[in-house]
Amino acid sequence: MSLTPLSLAQLNAASAAEAVALLDGVYEHSPWIAERALAARPFRSLAHLKHALAQALAASSADEQIGLIRAHPELAGKAMVSKTLTAESTNEQRKAGLTDCSPEEFAQIQQLNADYNAKFGFPFILAVRGPRGLGLPKQEIIATFARRLHHHPSFELGEALRNIHRIAEIRLNDKFGVEPTLGNEVWDWQEQLSVHTDPGYAELGQLTVTYLTDAHRACAAQIAQGMRDCGFDSVHIDAVGNVVGRYEGATPDAKTLLTGSHYDTVRNGGKYDGRLGIFVPMACVRELKKQNRRLPFAFEVVGFAEEEGQRYKATFLGSGALIGHFNTAWLDQADADGITMREAMKHAGLREEDIPKIQRDPSKYLGFVEVHIEQGPVLTELDLPLGIVTSINGSVRYVGEVFGMASHAGTTPMDRRRDAAAAVAELILFAEQRAAKDGDSVATVGMLQVPNGSINVVPGNCKFSLDIRAPNNAQRDSLAADILAALKDICERRSVRYTLEETMRAAAAPSAPEWQARWEKAVDALGIPLFRMPSGAGHDAMKLHEVMPQAMLFVRGINSGISHNPLESSTNDDIQLSVEAFQLLLDNLAKETP
Repeated sequence: MSLTPLSLAQLNAASAAEAVALLDGVYEHSPWIAERALAARPFRSLAHLKHALAQALAASSADEQIGLIRAHPELAGKAMVSKTLTAESTNEQRKAGLTDCSPEEFAQIQQLNADYNAKFGFPFILAVRGPRGLGLPKQEIIATFARRLHHHPSFELGEALRNIHRIAEIRLNDKFGVEPTLGNEVWDWQEQLSVHTDPGYAELGQLTVTYLTDAHRACAAQIAQGMRDCGFDSVHIDAVGNVVGRYEGATPDAKTLLTGSHYDTVRNGGKYDGRLGIFVPMACVRELKKQNRRLPFAFEVVGFAEEEGQRYKATFLGSGALIGHFNTAWLDQADADGITMREAMKHAGLREEDIPKIQRDPSKYLGFVEVHIEQGPVLTELDLPLGIVTSINGSVRYVGEVFGMASHAGTTPMDRRRDAAAAVAELILFAEQRAAKDGDSVATVGMLQVPNGSINVVPGNCKFSLDIRAPNNAQRDSLAADILAALKDICERRSVRYTLEETMRAAAAPSAPEWQARWEKAVDALGIPLFRMPSGAGHDAMKLHEVMPQAMLFVRGINSGISHNPLESSTNDDIQLSVEAFQLLLDNLAKETP
């Protein structure tokens, strides 16, 4: 590798042949990717170059993509043993400890290599330097290997290519002498916070932090200390457990920009859901403090205490309290151990009578912005690190039950059955097809139960749930109306009856155009193509939307963007870009503000 870091100016000015030579080794034995990506010159940023390379590969033929995968060596394979790996691959496998396997580990990896090749016809590809760039532990490599053996071939092909892009990204960082310092620190903060987990889950190695448990309070204390370390002017934990940090503006009467996300988790969840949106703006404040710089507006970062509704049925409790939507009836709810919310708050030293005092006056705020991990596969499949949220989907949920007639599975002819489960099965397929017609709507039957079912009995009743979401309320309502009409028709045609109860309805929260435009300007300045997308998941921004303008930025996740899962993660490079985008938003807003 070159000792002198490569520069974009050098790459942009080079002849085609020179530029390909400068990028040698980024993609294993495949200079054609660089050759095709050069059509996108001049590269505006390293992120732009990375995306151009990914696009060149995406536009290639299936045979070319398979050829690229096969150009990669097996992990801890013959090429490593014979020391015939490229310098880049040698460095990566060494950092992951694969050059120092025990005989047992080596044998296990060899067997996995053989099984994987037999199933997919190409070698297993993993960015062994990992999302932080330091190298994955051997046991994590082996566990990932074993997990991905169960993927469908078409899905695994995509995973292999995505890992190749991550390998290329790290190699480019090395060539350009780039270290995502802020991304590393934010990544580390999330890992450090994940040591706190509720009893019963710590023993299983699982992350679970629910409202006002000891682990939850430890998280709040750690976030608060982190805010102090970053240089916030004031930090406190409010009456519902929100962690609030303020970095004051240049003048005492300045309006405030509000941001933040939640630090509670689902059970056995991920480390980045919510928490990324707390730590990214904290990093921005720390950099402002280092520069001894004040903005013409105050900057308030809130770690919301509760969004997931896991311990108590009180979703968006933290953000809701800020807009005066704390429901005092929640205080009488009891958790699985019989502890009421009122008792939990008292144990935490929180005063019920102080809750109304934390409501914000919207007239004193410029708006609310939130950074969040995407929690889905869209950005990773598009090879894009950041996405602009256009709207948080509106949703409606139902629970229902279909009643037919239980009868003998052997003696009841197919045309004489009143099968409750078959009726719900038909509904599921209709909902799937109808939502797909919209392109950006979703409909899900997530719970399905045949009470007292038996292998030799036609189901007499079937319980089900129905979750419907769309980017705007009209689209959601149209989808719901069609699905409910289909349910009525199906049940009439099958001579069964049904009950249906609406359990939740949430309005869509479209991004405020001027704030969405500010995110777009920041992302564009980083040289990243703009991609606009709705959010299928609910977020704290939905609550703040009720009283002030809001807009969100999504950050790509790895492992196909999985979330609410221990595999949820993001890379230091993508997190770095999210910090830089937030810094640009703050800088641009400062120029706009008198």
